[in-house]
Amino acid sequence: MQQKNTIEIDAEGRAVGRVASEVAKILQGKHVPTFIPHLDPQSYVVVKNVSKVTFSGRKLEQKDYRHHTMHPGGLKVRAMKHIFDEDPANVLRKAVNGMLPKNRRRTEFMKRLTIQS
Repeated sequence: MQQKNTIEIDAEGRAVGRVASEVAKILQGKHVPTFIPHLDPQSYVVVKNVSKVTFSGRKLEQKDYRHHTMHPGGLKVRAMKHIFDEDPANVLRKAVNGMLPKNRRRTEFMKRLTIQS
């Protein structure tokens, strides 16, 4: 289903952070000259070829994602390589999620992101 404000981005050969920052700006509507922070731009983003992104340095082996269950000894650590091997879209999704503002609108922004491997 193609929306009227859909922007397609090809991630092949690009760094994950560069793609994520571009996607975050588009989802917030900062790419429009008439940007107003409290208005919703209704922009949709489709990212293609996520499995062909690049990583700078040894980030794929060294970066860890941490999650705590809030129970004693509940720290869960997973390497980026494991998450990327399972589903490359999750790495980009986590990067975009971290670049969006931490408020109620972040959930709505993330629903407008479609990632195709």
